[in-house]
Amino acid sequence: MNVATAMGLVIAIGALTMSVLLEGGELQAFVNFPAMLVVFGGTAGAALISFPTATVVQFPRLVRQVFLFRPTPPLLVARKLVSLAERARREGLLALEEELSGIEDPILRRGVILVIDGTDPELVKSVLLSVMAVEHHEHENQVSLLEAMGGYAPTMGIIGTVMGLVHVLGSLSDPTKLGSAIAVAFIATFYGVASANLLWLPMASKLRKQAETHQYLGEMILEGIASIQSGENPRILQERLEPYLPKEHHGRSWKEEDSDAVPGRPQEKPEFSQA
Repeated sequence: MNVATAMGLVIAIGALTMSVLLEGGELQAFVNFPAMLVVFGGTAGAALISFPTATVVQFPRLVRQVFLFRPTPPLLVARKLVSLAERARREGLLALEEELSGIEDPILRRGVILVIDGTDPELVKSVLLSVMAVEHHEHENQVSLLEAMGGYAPTMGIIGTVMGLVHVLGSLSDPTKLGSAIAVAFIATFYGVASANLLWLPMASKLRKQAETHQYLGEMILEGIASIQSGENPRILQERLEPYLPKEHHGRSWKEEDSDAVPGRPQEKPEFSQA
């Protein structure tokens, strides 16, 4: 579970709830199923019109990604690259074939396979850059889906409010009910603005940051693969990878256990999929 995401959602919803209660309002007044249908159904329909079905159906996975993603610490990736470099220098590049079963990252795995096959270094770099570019494009498509939903939701809320006001104006014969009817009409606007700014846009921002982290690790892997293939000294590789690490790891021994990792447990990767 991504604690920051869950905590942020709880704090935001809690703040809105407390503000209503402190003003003496009732939470039940903010529950209106027709308004929910207009806002959430309209937003989903607009997303289907705007994006390919293959992208929209990934929505549940994207939500799960926001709440469950745990990034791989860069130090773990750097350690693995140095370890591969040490073995390749000691036993040769073909010995890396035995390491494939323990490599989870798809970019690193593909790079090691190309190195084992004796692929030209420039071609290895070109292939890995192409893979990273395709992944980046897929990530952008999926983030764009949530950003678009963040734009549609407030508009759907306004549409719902207008529909509610039309209904109110058609019932002017009973002025005693106008106040409550108008309040209900504006609930749709509340749903649209709240869902956009508490859900869709923050989730899009979170996914974009996760994609940037994934791209950052890909650049580190590209640097490491090139060093391994050229037979560079592992100590030199460590120096080349150090700038990619948080400052607290600069100048320290990489043999120390990383407090962010659980030994023997593979770290979770972003579940971005084909658009």
